[in-house]
Amino acid sequence: MASSSPDRVVYAALAGNVLVAITKFVASAMSGSAGLFSEAIHSLVDSGNEILLLYGTRRAARPASERYPFGQSRELYFWAFVVAILIFALGAGVSLYEGVASLRHAKDLGPPLVNYIVIGLAFCFEGFSWVIAYREFADRQGKRSLLRAIEHSKDPRTFLILLEDSAALVGLLLALAGVLLTAWTGNPAFDAVASLAIGVVLAAVAALLARECKGLLIGEGADPAVVAGIRRLAAADRGIERVNEVLTMQLGPEDVLLNLSVDFRNSLDAGEVESCIAELTRRIEREFPAVRRIFIEAEAFSKSSESAAPRQA
Repeated sequence: MASSSPDRVVYAALAGNVLVAITKFVASAMSGSAGLFSEAIHSLVDSGNEILLLYGTRRAARPASERYPFGQSRELYFWAFVVAILIFALGAGVSLYEGVASLRHAKDLGPPLVNYIVIGLAFCFEGFSWVIAYREFADRQGKRSLLRAIEHSKDPRTFLILLEDSAALVGLLLALAGVLLTAWTGNPAFDAVASLAIGVVLAAVAALLARECKGLLIGEGADPAVVAGIRRLAAADRGIERVNEVLTMQLGPEDVLLNLSVDFRNSLDAGEVESCIAELTRRIEREFPAVRRIFIEAEAFSKSSESAAPRQA
């Protein structure tokens, strides 16, 4: 089976991070740079994160079973949340620790030329991965701002890699600043401060990722445009008197559960109601292919039940 576009983004990021991590570790060992060591840990964590995302994607593709009647699509969301925790615990934690340790036990850096070369190469690799991730995300972004698009995205693979690569590029600039200032002033504290700053950046990115993945993991609804479109299709059906509720749950990037409550016209008999449900189901599946599980129930409208029922934007 061919890889999807989000999968290709993850594979490209994985290949780049493995190469970058190796070169950063070698350079940090040669020079003793805390900032570059933090960046090496960052790239190593990112490599592990991509592996977890690919693993989650494979697990999420498993078919429905008796134990998991709606499938296991949410496995991707679980592993994306684990990735956010790892960025915070390992990436940010190690960077902050290394920065504090370097401040307490400052040591002179070796010749900075190796660091400059490695940072330049790493910036090229990370930049290439960032461009691939941004293009994939921009195709889905529409007219929304970046943060709004991340908030509305249902596929963590795209925005997670984009944020990872963005943090990596910022971290490389901070590491470069630390090496430059240390070489210029002879004070290794600048390199340690760069490591601390990298840790703060990673912690902020991890917090944002955890927030977005949490919503998807606990049962976020489908995109409001999808909900509005389903309501429009149901309201346009001549056999339906009123649309009561449109309740959705995002089970995976392309897997939506729909529970639609409608009030059918009293003039319809049982056979006509069945035909109406079948036709509406076909229209919803045709216009919104991601809506894979559709449950339509007949329920008389009452103002009291509407005020008590949960609403979905």
